[in-house]
Amino acid sequence: MRWLQLGLLLLLLPLAACSINRVSTYQAETRGPYTLDAGDVIAVSVYGDDTISKSYKIDEAGMVSMPLVGPLPVRGLTTNAAAAEIAAALARGFMRNPNVSVQIDTYRPFFIQGAVKSAGQFAYVPQMTVRAAISTAGGYTDTANRSRATIYRKDGDQMQKATVDLDFPIYPGDTIVIAERWL
Repeated sequence: MRWLQLGLLLLLLPLAACSINRVSTYQAETRGPYTLDAGDVIAVSVYGDDTISKSYKIDEAGMVSMPLVGPLPVRGLTTNAAAAEIAAALARGFMRNPNVSVQIDTYRPFFIQGAVKSAGQFAYVPQMTVRAAISTAGGYTDTANRSRATIYRKDGDQMQKATVDLDFPIYPGDTIVIAERWL
């Protein structure tokens, strides 16, 4: 009789462990304000001058080329700092007290590859997670590992690699790799 009770207990213990709801939370990686880089498109508004007020793409060297001022370095600057740089350049002989604002028109893209239906380059949306990026790429293939992803992110001159959960935040320029499962 005792062996029967012990056997039932050993049989039910793994089943009881399966019914426990586990909520996993983690501190989302926070960054400071968004900084501009190659591939971003910025909308520049200069009060009183519609010829300069338009969208400009930041080139591979991190420069934005504008009429009257030529190429200006904006890589690594926030939109407020870029507006100040453009205003300073316009004030050097072209305009008196220019009022400039800069907004991000289009973020640089992110990339996704591996076991997704449509690998490639996609437009970034603020507050995007790995899960949202997978949805943007058409979802998983039948053989995809659906619990983790690998992210490659450039940090200065170095590339960082991390294996992350699906709710991990991504940023423009990230490359996401979805591995295949083997079972």
